[in-house]
Amino acid sequence: MNMIQALNSAHHVMMERDPNTVVFGEDVGYFGGVFRVTEGLQKKFGKQRTFDAPIAEAGIVATAVGMAAYGLRPIIEIQFADYIYPGYDQIVSEVARMRYRTVGEWPMPMVIRSPYGGGIFGGQTHSQSPEALFAHVAGLKVVIPSNPYDAKGLLIAAIEDNDPVIFFEPKRIYNGPFDGFYDRPVTPWAKHPAAEVPDGHYTVPIGKAAVAREGEAVTILAYGTMVHVAIATAEAEGIDAEVIDLRTIVPVDIETIETSVKKTGRCVVFHEATRTSGFGAELSALVTERCFYHLEAPVQRVTGWDTPYPHSMEWTYFPGPPRLALGLRKALED
Repeated sequence: MNMIQALNSAHHVMMERDPNTVVFGEDVGYFGGVFRVTEGLQKKFGKQRTFDAPIAEAGIVATAVGMAAYGLRPIIEIQFADYIYPGYDQIVSEVARMRYRTVGEWPMPMVIRSPYGGGIFGGQTHSQSPEALFAHVAGLKVVIPSNPYDAKGLLIAAIEDNDPVIFFEPKRIYNGPFDGFYDRPVTPWAKHPAAEVPDGHYTVPIGKAAVAREGEAVTILAYGTMVHVAIATAEAEGIDAEVIDLRTIVPVDIETIETSVKKTGRCVVFHEATRTSGFGAELSALVTERCFYHLEAPVQRVTGWDTPYPHSMEWTYFPGPPRLALGLRKALED
C-alpha cells in the first residue's frame, strides 16, 4: 500500500469495528476527499457516517466537539493544513481543554486529519507546515507519519485514543518518495519494507520514535517527508548518520532521542517548517538540556526559510539534500 491506501484502510478497519466512528469534512463523502483518503467510505457505511461538510472549518471542528462529548468518535478532515486556521480557536479553546475543564468527565476522542507540507507546487496556500502551533497547545497530541505502515497503525491508535489527536499527513509522500527529492534514483515505494501494510487491525504506539537508520557519527532528528530526505542524504554523502523518525512530536520520545545523541555526540534537527519558533527549536532545547555533557558540537538546525512557501522557487525553499549535507558537515567539523 502507499500512504493513501494505508490511511483509507485504517478508516475501514475502525468504522467496521466501532459504529460510533464517523467521518466528515469537505468533499470526503461522495468524492472521497481531494487526495482520495476517504474513498469508498460513504458507499460502504452510508451518508450518516461519512458525509460532506460546508466550507467552514470552525464549524467542522465545533460539530466534532459536540459529537465527541456525547460518545461518538469523529474523524474530521481539513482539506489542507493551510485551511485549519479558521478552526484554530475551537481546537485551542474547546478541543484541547474539554477533558481538563471537566476533570476528565468529558474526554475528546476525536482525530483531526490534514495533509501538510510542500513538494506538490501548491504555493503559499497549500504547502504550510503548522505543526509547531499545535505542539504548543497543552491537551493535544500531534502525529506525523513517514511511511504507510506507520500511517495506518498511528491513525488506528489515534482513533482509539480518548484524547484529541492532530494527524498531519505529508502529502509529498502520499504516493511514495520520488526522484525529485534527490539526484539519484530511489527505491520504488512498492518495494519499501514500510509499504507492507496488513489488511486488518494493528496499532503503532503514539509517543514512540523509530530508528529509521542506524549510525555512529551524528544523529538526525526528523519526521514526515524529511525522514526520507535524511536517509538519502546520509547515504549519498557517505555519512554514518543515525536517523530518528519521531513519528509523534507530542508526546515526543525523548528517551530514544537521548540514547542516540549520547551515542553519537552530535545532532542535526531537520524539518520543512519555518525556522523561527519551529518544533526544531524545542528539539534543540531538549537535546541541549538532556545531553549537554555528551555533545561534541552545537546542535544544528536545517529547516525551511522564514518566508511564505513560494511557488516558483519551491525547491529553493524546500530543505533538501544539499542544505542538509551542509548542516551535517558543520556538525561533524565543529
